[in-house]
Amino acid sequence: MRVAIVHDWLVVSGGAEKVLQHIVECFPQADIYTLVDFLEDRTCLKGRPVQATFIQKLPFARKRYRGYLPLMPLAIEQIDLSAYDLVISSSYAVAKGVLTGPDQLHVSYVHSPIRYAWDLQHQYLRESGLTSGLKSILARVLLHYIRGWDFRSAQNVDYLISNSRFVARRIKKAYGRDATVIYPPVNVNGLPLRTDKDDFYLTASRMVPYKRIDLIVKAFSKTPQRRLVVIGDGPDMRKIKASAGPNVEIMGYQSFEVLRDHLQRARAFVFAAEEDFGISVVEAQACGTPVIAFGKGGALESVVGLPNERPTGVFFREQTGESLLAAVDLFERNQRLFAPQHCRKNAERFAAEHFNAALSAFIEVRLARFRADMRGNELPPRTEELRPAVKTTSASGTGLFR
Repeated sequence: MRVAIVHDWLVVSGGAEKVLQHIVECFPQADIYTLVDFLEDRTCLKGRPVQATFIQKLPFARKRYRGYLPLMPLAIEQIDLSAYDLVISSSYAVAKGVLTGPDQLHVSYVHSPIRYAWDLQHQYLRESGLTSGLKSILARVLLHYIRGWDFRSAQNVDYLISNSRFVARRIKKAYGRDATVIYPPVNVNGLPLRTDKDDFYLTASRMVPYKRIDLIVKAFSKTPQRRLVVIGDGPDMRKIKASAGPNVEIMGYQSFEVLRDHLQRARAFVFAAEEDFGISVVEAQACGTPVIAFGKGGALESVVGLPNERPTGVFFREQTGESLLAAVDLFERNQRLFAPQHCRKNAERFAAEHFNAALSAFIEVRLARFRADMRGNELPPRTEELRPAVKTTSASGTGLFR
């Protein structure tokens, strides 16, 4: 069986690339395709070669590859996958739009439909200064085109997988299709539990608008009795530094070893983004560190909030400084309830080995059904009959595989 893996682009190593790494672990002989490949840390590729599209050779592609968005649907459709039996796409933009035939099985792990083309379009236009004028009109026309293509390409995928129930609902809204939830892998084993904590709060992220690091920094700057440590870099660094009070330490980009040390020692991890899943939230809990998170998106699925008997964090309901500080106050009043061991136990639900087992079982069963259908034979048993050891997502969302 020949297998192809298609990933949107390989430029920086982030959460999607961690997922890609484990897909490659499950299918180590697969060929890998992408729009552009400028990745320096190639750990996720496991030594496999990568084939890129024509966008790789266009001017300024290394730094401004996103500017070629209008060409991306065309580029992804030019990848010839006709020789493969199984195609697995890892998609948060256009990877799922590769062309496959009726005798090929295409499974797409969708990190999210293209957010800035769907429900976050208006937020994207505001943050980009494109609310009026000719550029705004052109941007809206382009996003309308991308939205139509995105919907059509999703109809050609045999099976959709989402990284959270939140994204599964977004997929249902955008594509009118159901998606199976398999939570992304987290390196829990590489994040040892630490029970003694220091007196500082931590946030860590790329400094881009939707991560809302600015909100966290401004809020904590108003409470000088609390110490905040910020790890990360990005386009908003200068603006965030300018708003930071003396009780806020901005460390910039740091190695994983430094990040891990701070995750282990922090009093709590602060998270203000509306994320599809949010791997950093689980990483903090793996270290035994509770989380103060914005109560929307994937965090609602990975953090156990009050008034549960074994909480691992608290939520704030609005992306405002006042709401965040109210949640910090609530956390401090109830800190004795947040046991590091409970945080660790909750994080272990998302360990990488669960992802590998769930993904392999999912594809194995769908591939068996596909082959039986191609032969015209009776369908094999259902998933749960073949793989009783794999956890299934219950109505309460406590499992890994549905």
